[in-house]
Amino acid sequence: MTVVPPLLGFVGFSGVGKTTLLVQLLPVLRERGLRVGVIKHAHHDFEIDTPGKDSYELRKAGASEMLVASAQRWALMVDNNTGTEPQLDALLKRMDLARLDLILVEGFKHASLPKIELHRTVLGHPLLYPDYSAIIALATDCISATSCPMTMLDINNLTQIADFVCAQLNTPHQTTKGDNS
Repeated sequence: MTVVPPLLGFVGFSGVGKTTLLVQLLPVLRERGLRVGVIKHAHHDFEIDTPGKDSYELRKAGASEMLVASAQRWALMVDNNTGTEPQLDALLKRMDLARLDLILVEGFKHASLPKIELHRTVLGHPLLYPDYSAIIALATDCISATSCPMTMLDINNLTQIADFVCAQLNTPHQTTKGDNS
């Protein structure tokens, strides 16, 4: 039986900075010794390879799945021609879960997993909470102006967000791998 590492979602309206935050948060979590995987939902057609590259040309020529590998990395590209949104459970089965301590999930706001909502007041969007009950924290740029019966995080404070993520894992809040302070 495969053990799935803890999942923690990051949700919010488009343009709030979910990817930007994760790009900044990942090195902080890695410094704390965590092996982190990421699953990102995209609302549009996307390419991870570019025209002219062998893997792109082979996939476009008709390969339903295209795996490209080198000594440094490998990537599996699968065309999803079903027209339906991908299911998080199915995507998790594609990951090497034994190599991960945590999986951060960007998007998938309807999935049943604990989530941090990102909110920037300047964008003028309403909060997703309480419509999405799995939201356990709110990371915002205006904590004092938001009354919310949950953990409030400063969206610009990576240490605070990393501490919260680690607390969800019941791991010590170390600053570097191997630091016993």
